[in-house]
Amino acid sequence: MGRPDPEEGQLPAPVKPPDGGWGWIVLLGCFVITGFSYAFPKAVSVYFKELMKDFHVGYSDTAWISSIMLAMLYGTGPVCSIMVNQFGCRPVMLIGGLLASAGMILASFTTNIIELYLTAGVLTGLGMALNFQPSLIMLGTYFDKRRPLANGLAAAGSPVFLSSLSPLGQVLLEKFGWRGGFLIMGGLLLNCCTCGAVMRPLDMGMKRKMGKAQDKYEAKEMLPIGGKSEEGISTTDGTKKGKKAKKKPKKGKKLLDFSIFSNRGFIIYTISKFILVLGLFVPPILLVNYAKDTGVPDTEAAFLLSIIGFIDIFARPACGMVAGLKWVRPHVAYLFSFSMLFNGLTDICSARASNYTGLVIFCVFFGISYGMVGALQFEVLMAIVGSQKFSSAIGLVLLIEAFAVLIGPPSAGRLVDALKNYEVIFYLAGSEVVLSALFLGVASYCCLNRGKKEPPPENNPTAGGGSDTEEAESDVQEAEEHSSNNHQPAHSTDNAMVAANEEANHVADEQSGEGGGCPTGDGEVLARDGCNADQMVERDSF
Repeated sequence: MGRPDPEEGQLPAPVKPPDGGWGWIVLLGCFVITGFSYAFPKAVSVYFKELMKDFHVGYSDTAWISSIMLAMLYGTGPVCSIMVNQFGCRPVMLIGGLLASAGMILASFTTNIIELYLTAGVLTGLGMALNFQPSLIMLGTYFDKRRPLANGLAAAGSPVFLSSLSPLGQVLLEKFGWRGGFLIMGGLLLNCCTCGAVMRPLDMGMKRKMGKAQDKYEAKEMLPIGGKSEEGISTTDGTKKGKKAKKKPKKGKKLLDFSIFSNRGFIIYTISKFILVLGLFVPPILLVNYAKDTGVPDTEAAFLLSIIGFIDIFARPACGMVAGLKWVRPHVAYLFSFSMLFNGLTDICSARASNYTGLVIFCVFFGISYGMVGALQFEVLMAIVGSQKFSSAIGLVLLIEAFAVLIGPPSAGRLVDALKNYEVIFYLAGSEVVLSALFLGVASYCCLNRGKKEPPPENNPTAGGGSDTEEAESDVQEAEEHSSNNHQPAHSTDNAMVAANEEANHVADEQSGEGGGCPTGDGEVLARDGCNADQMVERDSF
């Protein structure tokens, strides 16, 4: 009784992630969205040779298509955060799927490279961005204890789709040309709408179930006489309507929370990711054309991306399982630093690969290290800022990374056109990744270890989860106070309705005397189904 109703503008009580159930369907949708978001900009590179011939442009010009896609995926992060906080994940993802599909379909009718930038680059990139970020937010909502494994499985969508989209693109290019390939790819992107449709909000479903059970209890417990049950139900409804007029105005919700910049761990993570993105995407984007320039047939060159994808498929879930171990999860940032160091050293050591065998060996080690980075990057961010601020944090991080995406691959393509030498590009990209790894590891050890000496807060987060915000705690406390304030009027209304019956009045007086606030053990049924149950949910969530 006195439970805040989320549908009436009240703050919904936090719901504990189920770590399963419908969450597995959400995980499948996130798997598909992640696959399209990360693999699609790389898979489009198989069309670059034909685009260079048709539009009479250089490689650096065509490389801008992938760069713009990635820049939109990252740069529109704050816009996605605002839209998700305002409208929810599901509507945003449905609109994103339509935009992504429309962009590729329109790109098949373009007549110059600028039109390709606007359609395949801007429009499709924006659509994938509106799908990618909400899917990660929903994944963090449904999983807590199994979150590292869930992130690893969802991240495996990128290599699975890369290993399939790249050969598929080569087949479509040979049979239908690049225009027909773009048209078919646009149809495939409509599957993003299906993935958005399964993103059911967790809190509303749980609150409706709790609301129905609570209403039945109120009618039964307040009016125990069978003949008055129907009156009790109508009285409960009337009481709720009366409560609406007395409720306090809801505190405005922040569409984008900039207070996360006061978190030292978030600052370190953001700087490290900016340096990482400068070189992380360069090797897979240049790999196909590098192999073709060394004399490798087109089909075998496209197969190199499939090798990376195949290794990556197993590397990401395996890394997620390792990150979920009890003795590893508290130090997941250092595991992330090691994975970046591994990736950078792979680029540097493989820069001199000049035959197909050497490129295959490079793809194997690059797939392992790239999978580790992909599986850990968002898990580390969730652990740093917590689930309450994750929607704002990921938007701001992606915006900062967008600048690195616009600098990295286009600059590498321009260097290739000027130097005609891929070795320098691999050295440069590997050095940037190694620098980011060293910065994250050293800065985390030197700066964050000092904070561990401070006394921990009383309400510790669940194992491996991020810390909760003070704002959420104050909102829950406010909801509890409102719950206790609204408890007494419900009993007084019941007493008035059954005033003609002396026995019912006696029972109602006992309930109003014993249940002025939330019961503390005198009524076992009430303790299980009433206010204490709601408070237990709130304490478990915080």
